Amino acid sequence: MSAPRLRATPLPGIGVQYDLETREHRHLSVVAHRDGTRTVNMYRPDDPDSCAHSLKLTSSEAGSLIDALKPSHHSPSLLYTTDLGLVAERIEVPAASRWNGRVLGDMRMRTETGASVVAVLRRAEAIPSPAPDFRLSGGDTLIVVGTREGVDAAATIIGRE
Repeated sequence: MSAPRLRATPLPGIGVQYDLETREHRHLSVVAHRDGTRTVNMYRPDDPDSCAHSLKLTSSEAGSLIDALKPSHHSPSLLYTTDLGLVAERIEVPAASRWNGRVLGDMRMRTETGASVVAVLRRAEAIPSPAPDFRLSGGDTLIVVGTREGVDAAATIIGRE
């Protein structure tokens, strides 16, 4: 059996919608709102475009559900950012970004927002703990950790709407 395919669709000003079709051909979606809340939707089996159930979760409720769904949720050594009031988010550097070709330190991300870039995803490579002299490239995805407000401010600096 092939791995399930998760499709992400940006919703400008709202967040991101993730769609999944289960092996039983059921359509599920999760809307990750910018304020940290989540809306889980399950669609009708006879009409995969018609929502049968919708459940709005607070950021804390979503974190608890995520923890429960992880196979390793019983491991006491794992650190869940939601327990600490932090969020981790992937933020893409647009190809036409003013940051394309500049070094990470020029953003002054931590100084301006309190959020930190903990890794950069570039093509199939992950660069953990990039130094301030790390040169950004359009299409890079930054893994940013901080408070909800800090991560939103970081997204504004990077240029994402």
